[in-house]
Amino acid sequence: MSSETSVPTPPSVSAAPDLHRITAAVRRLVVTESRLSVDPATIAEDEPLDGPLLKVNSLGFLGMLIRLEDDLQVALPDDLFVGRKFATVRDLIDLVASATETAR
Repeated sequence: MSSETSVPTPPSVSAAPDLHRITAAVRRLVVTESRLSVDPATIAEDEPLDGPLLKVNSLGFLGMLIRLEDDLQVALPDDLFVGRKFATVRDLIDLVASATETAR
């Protein structure tokens, strides 16, 4: 009897980060960028990027985008930024999630 072989999943689907991984990466980066000593899991998704707790300026924001692309192996094309405002952690999570959906 011959054994069945499984068909591999295309790399773009299996390599795409899930929402949990995206959220964890974004939280970790905003904590690092803000130079905080807190557990990233404690950062709320509605936390302002530049508010009383987090201190993410425009230059830091750009650096985080580059690190997210590298860490999650996802491209963030320029057209994803059109018409968007980035005020909260959730806004950044949604951006990366949109990029992974586009890549699929």
